[in-house]
Amino acid sequence: MPCSLALAAGRSLRPVLRCRSPPAVVRPLGAARPFPSPPAPAWSLPAEAVRGVTWLPAAGPGRAEAAAVPRGGGSAMALRERGAGGAAEAGEDALEGPERGPPLLPWDRFSAWLHCVCVVGFDLELGQAVEVIYPPHSKLTDKEKTNICYLSFPDSNSGCLGDTQFCFRFRRSSGRKASLCCFLDHLDRDLPVYLKKDPAYYYGYVYFRQVRDKSLKRGYFQKSLVLISKLPYVHLFRTVLKQIAPEYFEKSEAFLEAVCSDVDRWPPPIPGEILHLPIMGVIMKLRIPTYRDKPGTTPVIQNMHQADAQISMTLPTVHEVDLFRCFCPVFFHIQMLWELVLLGEPLVVMAPSPSESSETVLALVSCISPLKYCSDFRPYFTIHDSEFKEYTTRTQAPPSVILGVTNPFFAKTLQHWPHIIRIGDIKLPGDVPKQVKVKKLKNLKTLDSKPGVYTSYKPYLNKDEEIVKQLQKGVQQKRPTEAQSVILRRYFLELTESFIIPLERYVASLMPLQKCISPWKSPPQLRHFSQDDFMKTLEKAGPQLTSGLKGDWIGLYRHFLKSPNFDGWFRSRQKEMTQKLEALHLEALCNENLVFWSQKHTEVETVDLVLKLKNKLLQADREHLPVKTDTLKKLQAHIHDIILALPDDLQDILLKTGTA
Repeated sequence: MPCSLALAAGRSLRPVLRCRSPPAVVRPLGAARPFPSPPAPAWSLPAEAVRGVTWLPAAGPGRAEAAAVPRGGGSAMALRERGAGGAAEAGEDALEGPERGPPLLPWDRFSAWLHCVCVVGFDLELGQAVEVIYPPHSKLTDKEKTNICYLSFPDSNSGCLGDTQFCFRFRRSSGRKASLCCFLDHLDRDLPVYLKKDPAYYYGYVYFRQVRDKSLKRGYFQKSLVLISKLPYVHLFRTVLKQIAPEYFEKSEAFLEAVCSDVDRWPPPIPGEILHLPIMGVIMKLRIPTYRDKPGTTPVIQNMHQADAQISMTLPTVHEVDLFRCFCPVFFHIQMLWELVLLGEPLVVMAPSPSESSETVLALVSCISPLKYCSDFRPYFTIHDSEFKEYTTRTQAPPSVILGVTNPFFAKTLQHWPHIIRIGDIKLPGDVPKQVKVKKLKNLKTLDSKPGVYTSYKPYLNKDEEIVKQLQKGVQQKRPTEAQSVILRRYFLELTESFIIPLERYVASLMPLQKCISPWKSPPQLRHFSQDDFMKTLEKAGPQLTSGLKGDWIGLYRHFLKSPNFDGWFRSRQKEMTQKLEALHLEALCNENLVFWSQKHTEVETVDLVLKLKNKLLQADREHLPVKTDTLKKLQAHIHDIILALPDDLQDILLKTGTA
């Protein structure tokens, strides 16, 4: 009687040979000459990492190991000045062992950090225009270039004289091909959920300079150096721009070429590793967080003895903003703002400059960490943005998005939005802020309106007076703003965790028991999420166990369950638990005597079993299932033993067959 073995079939996995031709040198827009590509890197990924990424692994579930990665010794110019010895001291590692994988192509390491670098200038006839794109082969659509042009300059009313730094976020054009850096894409899964790349968006990190120059017709020098990246590492790229932009405005193209060569010597952005990043003679030392880190903690980067002799600066974070400085103008309402962000409510931040708007939007998005904010957010948004009509239309309710704006036109255009934050110039707080009441929306008529929060929203939770008093006391005692930010970040973390723990507990109960997993049946399904059943659990296992805040927690949960943030969080948890079930199913298969089973069944059934087991292995690699290396080895041994027990002709076929 045929056995009802039901195993999910996976697709075939062929070795990925990255032998694409070197990109043609394209003349950058507005540049006088094309830049040459740098020489091919002198190092390569270890064979183990390559196997884990592109082949069915023999020793693991496909998780690329954090291999020894060489660290560049500085810029092209700095290397010549220091010599080979200096480069070695800066942390260049040699690969161990004779085995080496295929070398990375030119610009692969650059692409791990940045998509491209743009220079945007002001043309009297054309307005803002992209003057340079580097590397020359970097691809941007016309729509993306237009967005970069307008988002890289402050609105004319901002009056930003001197140097200004800010960031923006814009939608990638549809139909673009995914990155070929599969090894680097695998690194993304070790990140905390709120730092994972969103393939639909780019970040733009801007250093804008506007100074008087009588030699120019317009009377002003206006130019922006812009780093385009998929990575939300705000503090890192802000630091990089501080190092390179002032000198770039003096030295121009040759300097930019040297900067990009430096970035192409950086090690991959491996979460959890201590990284040394040389940039024009300066070496930055930093660590990218991992999902294993305890939320709210920043692991201290320990000194590394002699290897640290040339470290110029240590970055305490790659992504965090100065939370207290951003919330200071409205910190009496931080708890209400946390609720609005948690629920994915439409929010507008009206600020006097892109710097203030972008920092405030990023602070709002981060206040629900470790939850990921799953809706769209634009740290700096202009009337020229390609989504302007989509986000400002009055024919439908405002979308779930947080916008940072500076143009006075938005005060009228977005009057119908339910929640508006108006902030003045953000300065380091020296005086105790005065209590500011929530204002009615009808009182917001122009961008010149007084700072405050304009909304008719009534918070679900009672106000926490303790955190306000603690922060006020810090201002009176002149506590450093960094320490104030730590207090505020811990407060938001504890509030978010108190809210999410009951959900985590209930969702974990939807997981089938391990005894329900049979190797001869498909993995069991997760039980359905029931809002009513979840609400019943709150009486005894609700947020009151970890938070002293009173209020309508039930109402807050009901609202949250309808929000994009719940949808994104639940999809992520659902995926994790489904993968765990698949992993447990694999372990159950490994614990069976499959050779004995095959001896009692026909050759057709045995061949079918082999093909399905191979597909399970491929699925484990493709979906990065949380399976132990020993389990995969054991399953491979089972497959091998079953094949050897078959006739020679079938052995030849099955040994050559990857999957059905």
